[in-house]
Amino acid sequence: MRSARIYGRDLFAVADALADVGQTTSNSGRLIGENNNQPGSHFSSGLWQTSYTAINEANLILDGISKVEGASAAQLARWEGEAKFLRGLYYFNLVRVYSYIPTAIYEQGVIDQGGIPVVTEGVITSGEALSRQTPRSTINDVYAQIYKDLEDAKRLLTTGRGVQYGSGAAASALLSRVALYRGDWAKVVSESTTALASNVGTVLSGSAYVNGWRAPVHPESMFEVRFALAEESIGVNESLQSTYTALLNLTNKNSQGGWGDFIANARVRGFFGLSALQLANPATNNNNWDVTRNTDVRGQLYTMGNTVRGAGRQIENTKFLSKSGFAYADNVPVIRKSELHLNRAEANFQLKNESAALTELNAFKALRGLPAVTLAGDELLEEILLERFKEFAFEGQRFFDLKRYGRGIVKTTPAITVAFDDFRILPPIPQREVDGNTNLNQNRGY
Repeated sequence: MRSARIYGRDLFAVADALADVGQTTSNSGRLIGENNNQPGSHFSSGLWQTSYTAINEANLILDGISKVEGASAAQLARWEGEAKFLRGLYYFNLVRVYSYIPTAIYEQGVIDQGGIPVVTEGVITSGEALSRQTPRSTINDVYAQIYKDLEDAKRLLTTGRGVQYGSGAAASALLSRVALYRGDWAKVVSESTTALASNVGTVLSGSAYVNGWRAPVHPESMFEVRFALAEESIGVNESLQSTYTALLNLTNKNSQGGWGDFIANARVRGFFGLSALQLANPATNNNNWDVTRNTDVRGQLYTMGNTVRGAGRQIENTKFLSKSGFAYADNVPVIRKSELHLNRAEANFQLKNESAALTELNAFKALRGLPAVTLAGDELLEEILLERFKEFAFEGQRFFDLKRYGRGIVKTTPAITVAFDDFRILPPIPQREVDGNTNLNQNRGY
């Protein structure tokens, strides 16, 4: 999961580049194709291949557990639960990327679409893998398998080993998100409530929320990907830190860091009242620059970058800034506890419990320093989705929120509109996989 193709970069940065969160800077030339929504510039083949490699490893572990001698029942349960948690997460990421989402499936004139191949038995040799020829399961069947894995993980993981491992609480939190994508609104409410009641992760507010992004392990994390060693650093080219900011740290903005390839667009800057602010002279000193901000505490996670890369100062996101203790290797929160409040608010709206949805939304707004609102109907739903946009900017959720509501992508910089029925909503399945499996159908348009 540390791979740049998974949580090391792409599931956050590529997803947001495809959506309407930011704009590229041309500092290194990365993510320009994705931000321009060019055909074929999407999630890369590495996501598919790395994920299925991991799934096969999980399958081999699960196949072998019954043959282990000398392990306690608790050990066996933990190994099974953690493997199923990870397999469920990998399948969820694959199906939400390569397929339509159950709440919004474009089908007009489309044939041979579906979910993704689901395999639950491991293989050792390439011959076994090549002979399997697994077709795409239906979208519903894929989600059913994810549900099964995560329900098993909930049952088996009665004690946790820290947020870098699967736990029963993390399985409930992930089920809340999976159910949100499936439109299983009652389950969203129940799983969100269960996860929020757990002692895994803490919902933060005010300055504590900002400081949480500076801690090596995010206090809100219910599951996160750990970077424990300097040699695990993704490096200056593709890490989240380097992608989002040219800063090496906040102590000295004149120190050369990454590339700052992808920065907030005008709409996101407007959310938080961000504009350039010179604090002192000389203007050539990057430490003399910051940004204006409004009362939304999330604005504290943006600042003015530097001129070291030669592209001019730009307003950059600093959610990932060497918080693990070494550059270009931040622990990545996959599920933060705050998300569950927004999941539950949205689900209650869909269940016609608008009063509960509004109460939850306003409680969440208070956590971020915003006044309460009085809304109903579609305006209430739009406000919930707007809070998701603000909360998860640069965490890769916006693209999938648009996708699960069947909405197009509308950008002003660059000026691009990708309608929901456009084939570019889905990426291509890696061609070598299609060529090697006569039962595997390519996504339309590729």
